[in-house]
This record gives sequence, C-alpha cells and structure tokens, in this order.
Amino acid sequence: MTWRRAPAHTAIRYILQGLDPVAVEAVFRRHAVQLHAACTKPGQSHIALDGKTLRGSFDTFHDRAAAQILSAFATDTAFVLAHVDIAEKSNEIPAAQALLAELGVDPATIVTLDALHCQKNCSNAQPKPKSL
Repeated sequence: MTWRRAPAHTAIRYILQGLDPVAVEAVFRRHAVQLHAACTKPGQSHIALDGKTLRGSFDTFHDRAAAQILSAFATDTAFVLAHVDIAEKSNEIPAAQALLAELGVDPATIVTLDALHCQKNCSNAQPKPKSL
C-alpha cells in the first residue's frame, strides 16, 4: 500500500489509544530483547536502571501525584529493554527488583542503580509514614 501523504497526528493518536497497553509492552519487550541479543558482543553486558517522574502527569484537581516510571537501559547496545510504572504509594526499589526478575537478568550482567538502592534492608523498602 502506498500513501499519498503521511497520516494526521490525530489519526495516529486514535490508533494508539485503541491499543491494549499490556499487549504493547509485551511486544515491546520481546522485540527489545531480540534486538539486544542480536547486537550484544560476547562478554559482560551492562544494564542501567533509573526512575523518572513524568512531567505534567500530576493532577491537583483529583489529588493524584505525578506518575513515575522505571526504565531498564542496555548501555552496551543503547536499547531500552523495558519500563514499568512505579506504584503511587511506593518507590523504585520494589519496582527495580520486580523488573530485574521479569527480565531474567544473567548473573554476569553489570546492573547500575542510583544511590536510593544502597539501603541495608531493600526487601521491605516501603516509604515510612511521616510522624507528626
């Protein structure tokens, strides 16, 4: 099929809104892992995990905090392997542990994280309630 012109941005937006986010994420991860495997050289691989707050995602009217996302980036091949939402009442420590488990990271892989993950007890790393 040949197109006489590119589709309008609104048409692309309507198509993307109709997709199932879970299915898109699964296809995205499979494709990224295949590309990463095809481009990886023998030896150690490197994955960087980092959380970001999405700009403009907060909603003061509905008292909703800004959305946070954790991404796994393969530094040796420059591929984003996966990303996951961080729960609103949580932080990126449990999200990172779950994401690494989902990806099935090889023990020889070097994984870098920021200083937030340097806590003594990461298994119960939920935010503590503020005392009055």
